[in-house]
Amino acid sequence: MTDLLWPGDERAGGLFTDDAVLAALARVETAWLAAQGVSADLEKLLEPEDAATVARRAESGGNPVIPLLALLRERLGDSPAARQLHRGLTSQDTLDTALVLCAREAVSRIRAEVSAQVFELARLAAEHRATPRAGRTLTQHAVPITFGLTVASWLGGVLDAASHLPARFPIQVGGAAGNLAGPHTAGPHTTGLGLVAVAAEALSLEVASPWHTRRAPVTRLGDALTGCTDAWGHIANDVLTGSRPEIGELSEAKGGGSSAMPQKRNPTLSVLIRRAALAAPGLAATLHTAAAGQLDERPDGPWHVEWATLRTLARRTVVAASQTAEMLAGLRVHTGRMAANLEAARPGIDAEREKLGEPYAGAESEIIDAVLRRASEWVS
Repeated sequence: MTDLLWPGDERAGGLFTDDAVLAALARVETAWLAAQGVSADLEKLLEPEDAATVARRAESGGNPVIPLLALLRERLGDSPAARQLHRGLTSQDTLDTALVLCAREAVSRIRAEVSAQVFELARLAAEHRATPRAGRTLTQHAVPITFGLTVASWLGGVLDAASHLPARFPIQVGGAAGNLAGPHTAGPHTTGLGLVAVAAEALSLEVASPWHTRRAPVTRLGDALTGCTDAWGHIANDVLTGSRPEIGELSEAKGGGSSAMPQKRNPTLSVLIRRAALAAPGLAATLHTAAAGQLDERPDGPWHVEWATLRTLARRTVVAASQTAEMLAGLRVHTGRMAANLEAARPGIDAEREKLGEPYAGAESEIIDAVLRRASEWVS
């Protein structure tokens, strides 16, 4: 999958593509059949052109599950799988659970990229714990600090954000109106939740009561993804500022070019990371708006707006995660320029030291060490 207007989208690969969602839908229906004691591998029945076909036919029923079921029944013929397919489920059960499967894969990718980021940030913080530079507040010189402290702040932000990434993902099964009446009669188990538990185990998901109109699983995920882009955006902003020629303290390993100015080496990765950080909150807000618009036992539109929003947010977060890891791995730190800028800021930048007198010392090493301990716990 590529997106001409979102450079770098190909970094997300097949995550959350139409083909991936279709395959996830088939896996959910396969697991439900298995919970009923019927063996079938519905994913193997899918053909390359099915995603486009299902997409074209989805409008009439308002979701892609309905035309997918028609295709599967046609290919299953007169078989137990055809007769039991989707029995007791509703379209939202299948689609919500499929989106959860896709989201779990995206979060796994993000965690891997975060691990690479944590490694690089920990290395930079340790390497530059004593590298002096001018601290800045409200865009102005503040007090002398070290670059190691700056990186420790970046690292702490990444660890804070990563701590909110979900580790468990819930299945969605409620039946027509969320009362488990259909699932209760679909299989050999004594309760609807018993059947749900079997399907959840097959998909490695958590058993959950129906959440058709309580969308915390979706909004929590959206908030976690946005929190990650917040943290990466902070790093990108500092790199963009430090890359300005008049500051010159940081630069990316490979600068991007210009169509008009051959001398330029733009900090392109940081620009694209910042782009994702600016776009993500609006997408998360759409998920919250949808959650607030729930009504009855099935909403008329708020559920539908989640699908593409969640896909876009997840893919863009994966892309930004990869770009951040690459940018940090190649980040060039110009310590000489940091020292020169600090010296040029004197004597004003030493005003607090002169005001408070001796002894005057920060606790930067303690702060850096505390964050490095957190980083070590994340990696382990």
